[in-house]
Amino acid sequence: MGCCCCCSAVQNAEGNYDPSSFTRLLGTSSTTKYVKQSYEQTYAGNKPILVVCTDEGLMKMTNGKIFNTGNHPVEMLVPMLHFRDAGFTFDIATANGNPVVLEMWAYPDHDENVASMHDEVRSMMEKPKKLEEIPDLDCYAAIFIPGGHGCMLNLPQSVALGKLLNIAHERSLPTVTLCHGPSVYLSTCLEGTGQSECAYNGYKTMCFTDKTDAFTPSVGYLPGPMPWKVQESIEAKGVTVVNEKETGAAMVDRELITGDSPDAAHNLGVLAAPLLVKYALEHDF
Repeated sequence: MGCCCCCSAVQNAEGNYDPSSFTRLLGTSSTTKYVKQSYEQTYAGNKPILVVCTDEGLMKMTNGKIFNTGNHPVEMLVPMLHFRDAGFTFDIATANGNPVVLEMWAYPDHDENVASMHDEVRSMMEKPKKLEEIPDLDCYAAIFIPGGHGCMLNLPQSVALGKLLNIAHERSLPTVTLCHGPSVYLSTCLEGTGQSECAYNGYKTMCFTDKTDAFTPSVGYLPGPMPWKVQESIEAKGVTVVNEKETGAAMVDRELITGDSPDAAHNLGVLAAPLLVKYALEHDF
């Protein structure tokens, strides 16, 4: 007997696939865990955080079905709320300079804080910078790369991003990412970056696990098996994924600050924001 329709990915009007009603019920929420924090010190400088997003949103699965993806809105906007609370502003960039694509089926429609953050950066999301037009990181206080399956589509293949991440690594500039965002580690050793070894070889990271990605088609979150595996790919480059499942955890290894899933967005922001302030103050940003 086949799975009921509520556990199958749903074809939308464009012919692509959104997650099933069952997985959206379990895996998304109309609000978030965001709670404003109090900081002993905040940032008062003028260097923004560079937020690197995806401008592609259609992932072809191994069975040929197209998943309607992008950046997960909670993974993007909740950490940004914490960074804003700590005094930071933002620049937003994408691989091609096209508008940021969000997984709108995961948008927390009844979260006023997320809506306010979205409104603040909406114009930058609609007209982001192009990664290859950013020559260095002299003007930035940190890099933040939100997850969502969409970040796998063109960021790991971006030489421009790889060059920027290598600069960040050399400077120990705080680099924040979560969920499928660690896929971008692969960009640091692309041909054209000048590096043959992944910048994060020997690092520990949180990441959305391949095991969970392999399970989710059975309940209709994904419409088919993944086209490639993030965890397997970054581990092949010498990165250690420390989590075996997704619990909302976040961690730090040197300049790398990571979370395991959308559920980690709040915890990641709470962890990262004071570290970004500390780095900025120590380096007279």
